[in-house]
Amino acid sequence: MTKLFQLNSEDDMEKVVAQFQQIAQKALQEYDLDGAHIRFNQLSDTCTFIVETEKDGDYLLRIHANKNRKEIDSELAWLSYLHEKIDVAIPTGVECRNGSKTVSIELANGDCVFVSVMRWVEGEHVDEKMTEEQVYKEGVLLAKLHTVSPDFQLPPEFARPIWGEDSFKQSMTRLTEHYHRFLTDEEFELYQLAADKILTGLSKLDKNSSNYGIIHGDLHQGNIVFHNGDPRPIDFGRCGFGYYLYDIAHTILGLFPAQRELVMKGYESLRKLEGDWLSKLESFAVMVMIENYSHHASDPRETEGLKKEQPYAIPMVKNYLNGKPFLFPSKAVKYWNQTTI
Repeated sequence: MTKLFQLNSEDDMEKVVAQFQQIAQKALQEYDLDGAHIRFNQLSDTCTFIVETEKDGDYLLRIHANKNRKEIDSELAWLSYLHEKIDVAIPTGVECRNGSKTVSIELANGDCVFVSVMRWVEGEHVDEKMTEEQVYKEGVLLAKLHTVSPDFQLPPEFARPIWGEDSFKQSMTRLTEHYHRFLTDEEFELYQLAADKILTGLSKLDKNSSNYGIIHGDLHQGNIVFHNGDPRPIDFGRCGFGYYLYDIAHTILGLFPAQRELVMKGYESLRKLEGDWLSKLESFAVMVMIENYSHHASDPRETEGLKKEQPYAIPMVKNYLNGKPFLFPSKAVKYWNQTTI
């Protein structure tokens, strides 16, 4: 990450957003968007602004302070492909005046950042309890994304992250540095044992077109909006190469067991899972949870929230280590174990 993202106080936050707003205004000059004005959206791995226009609706402007042009262009190529292949609204990139979908903005210190503008995807997050139909459709959405993935022809110099053994080892390294903020030494030992089990499992997995490809990589509930009852995926900033079960794990982790079962039923209505997928999905679920904690552990603003999650997370880790199912209702687990191909 660049120094633009080093935040230690709310004052720092305001200064960074103000700096990014200047960058966004400069970048907008490269696009033909009539009557456009911007308002701050959020600051995470990227800084985003909502661009409102008089005639063409809204757009999302993203400032990438920690990615290179190849990575951004590759993400936008993937989104363009999805837009053509599936009947779901996708946040596609917008070309600037020179035909590129990525704009380079030079900073006063000689560095540069890249900016991209995407069409806004209409929809709302579900603040209240989701209906069974909405949860089921999330599984259908995942299956649609995974079904078209194998046919994508990688453009020259396509560059996206790989989510697997190496990336998970990096997450564990970060967690090792910061775990003391929300875990005891004894609890972290459990996380280490779980990580060892995950890595052993990953080393034995085959990669083929039925179980591995380009995935969203972060399709949790915060990255799904609903429009007229149908789910739409947003924020593909983490898309890359990975196992489809890893993608599913992101979606189901924040749901109740019965909801997770509905996601799987929706998924298998379009795309059947084969082999011992249930135990693999449990492994990926713990992997995703550990990665999430690793990502947030260094931020002191997240510490209290991470501590509050441990009464739920630690039993999940223990069940995983002891080989006890923990993701779905016991009736569903029994059924799936009986029908495993």
